Amino acid sequence: MSDFDKMHSGELYLPEDKEILIKQRKCLEKLYDFNATRPSEMEKRSEMLKGMFAEIGKDCYIEPPFHANWGGAHVHFGNNIYANFNLTMVDDTHIYVGDNTMFGPNVTIATAGHPIYPPLREKAYQYNASVKIGKNCWLGAGVIVVPGVTIGDNSVIGAGSVVTKDIPENVVAVGNPCRVLREINEHDKEYYFKDRKISL
Repeated sequence: MSDFDKMHSGELYLPEDKEILIKQRKCLEKLYDFNATRPSEMEKRSEMLKGMFAEIGKDCYIEPPFHANWGGAHVHFGNNIYANFNLTMVDDTHIYVGDNTMFGPNVTIATAGHPIYPPLREKAYQYNASVKIGKNCWLGAGVIVVPGVTIGDNSVIGAGSVVTKDIPENVVAVGNPCRVLREINEHDKEYYFKDRKISL
């Protein structure tokens, strides 16, 4: 099995492999062009994302700058996804994001890891594990999600959290490491922020 094939297998591989670097560079050229677009070029951005991502649904918006190891080539977006400034997706393997999910500024989703054993790191070995984020999630500013994590539908991850383990659906989770704070409940149907009532 080639190093390129190992990228999506979970096995150790060398990311400096020539085949990998050639393919990755083509993706990064597209990413560079996306980040160089003007604020008025909204339609152009949408079309570019279709050519950059593995899958991208309708009405998705990413505020440049966007950062991704493979320019989104291993990212799968559903519909109506919003990402604020500086979304970083270490997409060395697949990242799946469900419909209506939102990312605050400076969120990082990482699929790549390196062995703890120093001699392997000296040789630059790497492994990858997919990340899955459900529908209707909100990841606050500065959230970090590490390789192999799944976040369930409708869950909210508080700003600055580091998500190292799976998070179930329908919860608010915060902290480093990120832990479930509470379930989404009846109070949330009445109040949108502290004591501010929903009046829609």
